[in-house]
Amino acid sequence: MNFSKCSISLMGLGLAYAAFSAESGVKEIFTPVQLRHWSLQKVAKRAVPSIQMQEWVATPVDAFILSKLEARGLTPSKSGDRVTLLRRVSLDLTGLPPTPEEVDVFVSDQSPKAWEKLIDRLLASPHYGERWGRHWLDVARFAESQGFKADETRPDAWRYRDYVIDSFNTDKPYDRFIREQIAGDELWPNVAEARIATAFNRHYPDEYNARNLMQRRQEILNEVTNVVGSAFLGLTVECAQCHNHKFDPISHKDYYSLQAFFANTAADDRIVIAPPQQVQEHERKLALWEGKTREIREEISAILAPARKKIWDDFFDKYPPEVQEAITKPDSERTPYEAQLYHQAKLYLDPSKDDVVKSLRGPDKQRYQTFAKKLQEFASLHPGDLPHGSGMRDISAQAPVTHVLAGGTYLGRQEPVQPAFPSVLSAELPKIQPAANGSTTGRRTALANWLASPENPLTARVMVNRVWSHHFGQGLVASPNDFGVMGKRPSHPELLDWLTTEFVQNQWSVKKLHKLILMSNVYQQASTHREAAAKEDSTNRLLWRFPRNRLEAEAIRDSAIHVAGVLNSKVGGPSVFPVLPENMPSPRGGWSKNPTAEENYRRSVYIFVRRNTPYPLLKALDFPDTNMSCGRRDQTITSPQALTLLNDRAAIDWAQNFAGRVLGKAGLDPKLQVETAYLLAYSRKPDGWETDTVLTFLEKQRGIIQSRIAKGESIALPTNVPEKGEPARLAALVDFCHSLLNSNEFVYQE
Repeated sequence: MNFSKCSISLMGLGLAYAAFSAESGVKEIFTPVQLRHWSLQKVAKRAVPSIQMQEWVATPVDAFILSKLEARGLTPSKSGDRVTLLRRVSLDLTGLPPTPEEVDVFVSDQSPKAWEKLIDRLLASPHYGERWGRHWLDVARFAESQGFKADETRPDAWRYRDYVIDSFNTDKPYDRFIREQIAGDELWPNVAEARIATAFNRHYPDEYNARNLMQRRQEILNEVTNVVGSAFLGLTVECAQCHNHKFDPISHKDYYSLQAFFANTAADDRIVIAPPQQVQEHERKLALWEGKTREIREEISAILAPARKKIWDDFFDKYPPEVQEAITKPDSERTPYEAQLYHQAKLYLDPSKDDVVKSLRGPDKQRYQTFAKKLQEFASLHPGDLPHGSGMRDISAQAPVTHVLAGGTYLGRQEPVQPAFPSVLSAELPKIQPAANGSTTGRRTALANWLASPENPLTARVMVNRVWSHHFGQGLVASPNDFGVMGKRPSHPELLDWLTTEFVQNQWSVKKLHKLILMSNVYQQASTHREAAAKEDSTNRLLWRFPRNRLEAEAIRDSAIHVAGVLNSKVGGPSVFPVLPENMPSPRGGWSKNPTAEENYRRSVYIFVRRNTPYPLLKALDFPDTNMSCGRRDQTITSPQALTLLNDRAAIDWAQNFAGRVLGKAGLDPKLQVETAYLLAYSRKPDGWETDTVLTFLEKQRGIIQSRIAKGESIALPTNVPEKGEPARLAALVDFCHSLLNSNEFVYQE
């Protein structure tokens, strides 16, 4: 919850806020001004405005932008040069700079379709999904650990990350993307991909060993409700958790009616994703192994039973009476609410075999080891474990009753509510159909269909704004997760609605939306500062030039590895664990070691995301807090960022590999080395002044390094040097390459 917004006094805002009554209608609680808020109105098809500089219009996007500029007496900037545009759109769509060969191809292509062909090529690249999938993972607060004190690993969380990347690469319609993430298990129960998609709501932080399961369940439901509100609706629904929203027309009752769609959900961390034939073969082999080992396993179970019971009793005794009662009741006697508590408890009450074995002592331990050795003789018959994924599911077709909670506390139950959409957005009652086999309530299907409806005034608008935001560094609405009264007003509301209409009419295609924006002259403007224009529009909200933005942490790291020539382009799979900085202790929850050195050079989207301890290099460069949905990353400039890129072992390794690549292309000719390094890092050749400056630096740095060598100090040399050279000159080249990777020209998108 954004408490700063919820605690601001209403005085002076002219909002007549009615006293709370859970049974009051939204029109009785909120003022007409709140109810008429722009984002809550239906999307209208906007006419393309007439403008004077018609020759500047490449797409209707230009006309909307130009009309605002002309109204303020401003003109757009000239187009950027071809190399700048190539570099801009390459970093934008793939998170990687173009190669020298790609620069040559684009610069030499003088056809009218050159820019369009470039966009199509980049959108077809597998790197596109890796880049834009990461943007969505921010929104989904994707992480691979629980958070809180222990921060335990969620082993299969990475499959959701791969699902997102693949969805962007295949241009999955956004309305389908929504439905899969909210209710994939209900709508497509036999499609593994759709069930994995429900992990969107599994990414909540969780104190899994909490004893008060009533409180734990309520906190999870609150978190899921809040993220669905911000991610798809762009509303701070969390501010209605304790009372009627103080600014947006969302009542206290609305909040819990929305939450009721998720009342019967629970984590499902054993989603089998293997095809039916593989499952059948696995079952056949497993049955064979079980038959051969039945007597041995029964002996082992008998040995472990007392120790398992002792651990079980210890866990059970720590639960409060309400939970103990839910655990001990027969399945047929549990209420839906008690079934929820039991589902949460049973995973923790079932200790792992390793934990039980560790507790064995004396003769029991010796007997276990004897039978374990016998069981190992049949290991070749065991088929292993099937691949699994994580997601969410309903426990049954009967959901617990959802109550309005006074003050937001699970103890403050007031009147019950049924699933319903926020009343200010829809008076329609959800059409809910439980599954015939009794497996689901069908509630989330109703919610998913409403969220993905073209009639919903928020969903498409919010996504269009997210795409625009990542292209220009700021959305048409500058608060991507807050379209409410306290969020930012749209700078170009007519353009936002026009783009939203086009988005829906183009079957919710994100790639077509990209192309519509990227083909505009607005996007192709130079980023050059103009003093006169800045006096009229100091923040460039009217887009009289292209906004210059620093790259995100992942794009900086990936670009450096790419330029260094060591990028591992493997797509998908389990997450990787780059080497941590020296003297940094292994984080709570662990940090594995990669099986091969090449895994250290995978793209950053594949780095393991430990919630409490993100990879330090990314964290220094504003990697988001994964405990909450992130609509827009902070962009700070701090000394630790510069120190990290200068001193981190990984950054020095990039420079060494970069220098080795330069030597491989340019040999020992210093002037050719400088030209090659500039082409690789900046996609351009150095001018005469730059060449002279760098050559002077290399000679001076050579002398400094020679004195260090004489003192016995260690130096960083190029990696994979193709031919020998003077060590001091080679080390100076590493320092030069290191400086290029640290420069503004490298880490900023022009």
